Amino acid sequence: MIIYRYIVYQVAIGFMIATAVLLPLFSFFDLLDQLEDVGKGTYRIKDAFLYTAMLVPRRLIQIAPFVALLGTVIALGKLAVHSELIALRVAGISPLRISLAPLSVGILLLLSVAILEQFVAPQLQQKAITNRAIALELSAELGRNLGIWTRNEHNILRIGQMMHAKRAADIEILQLDQEGFLLSHTLAQYADIKDDDSWELNNVIVRTFKDDEISATRLASLNWSSFLNPDDILTLTKLPESLSPLELVRHVEFLRSTGQDTDSYALALWRKLGSALMTIAMLLLSIPFVFGSIRTGLSNKLVFAALIGIAVYLLDQIIANTGLILRLNPAFIALVPGFAMIILATLWLRRTF
Repeated sequence: MIIYRYIVYQVAIGFMIATAVLLPLFSFFDLLDQLEDVGKGTYRIKDAFLYTAMLVPRRLIQIAPFVALLGTVIALGKLAVHSELIALRVAGISPLRISLAPLSVGILLLLSVAILEQFVAPQLQQKAITNRAIALELSAELGRNLGIWTRNEHNILRIGQMMHAKRAADIEILQLDQEGFLLSHTLAQYADIKDDDSWELNNVIVRTFKDDEISATRLASLNWSSFLNPDDILTLTKLPESLSPLELVRHVEFLRSTGQDTDSYALALWRKLGSALMTIAMLLLSIPFVFGSIRTGLSNKLVFAALIGIAVYLLDQIIANTGLILRLNPAFIALVPGFAMIILATLWLRRTF
């Protein structure tokens, strides 16, 4: 039991070291990307740092598989370099029992990631996106259930909810004159956003204000020339990855009930489970990786592990994007890489032990 706690401690330290290396690196890349927008609108350096800080939980979730891989290699590799693994095996402790320690720490990592994924990362990421959009004067979100508001010189637009980049629901348009007085109020149940920046409003009520008279007209559809370009519209759409698993489940169900395309949101949902599978795969892969090369230096192990991590990450991205383009089953796209890596790691474990 004392030996088990010692190995768990070493693996936990290894995870912390891997996190301390990878997380600042990925955050630095985020910061560099944000610094390009400094000076636009009211976006300042402090806003770029705040945006980067609010994305830290999301980045931690994304690097979890590689933290598991590098952290375990660091811990067990250190034990191997100091001949402690050999001493443990001479003392009659099997590789399987030694492997239970990193697996236990890995389970704690997965639980932490699940909590961040549901309760922390989505809220912070969405807030970061909203704050950035406001500072860049792209859009504004005025509180829960109030929708998204934006305007130009003569129009005020409220969008109750962006279904996706091509459809908005619960639309209000207020048209103003030169003095800022209300000329008309348009209410639409939903709008289909076309490629030429025009919106096709559906189930429309148009109220016009002239002198002391108010007239109302009901229309099945109405074309409206929007003042929002495609980049502006994207700022009003929550990224699928920024939604929590529960939000994704609800949104996918809504899209299906209204006959809309669900692929991107369904893929984001399944990839959250796929990331957990990949974390397990990296844990399993790291164990025979160390035991199979005890005489190899720790630095060589880390370089090799880093290369494996990069290759797996790129392959996972390619499979996801290709599958989305080919309209393959989202569950298949998201889960196959994780399952494939688990099978490969299991075969390597059996060969090593």
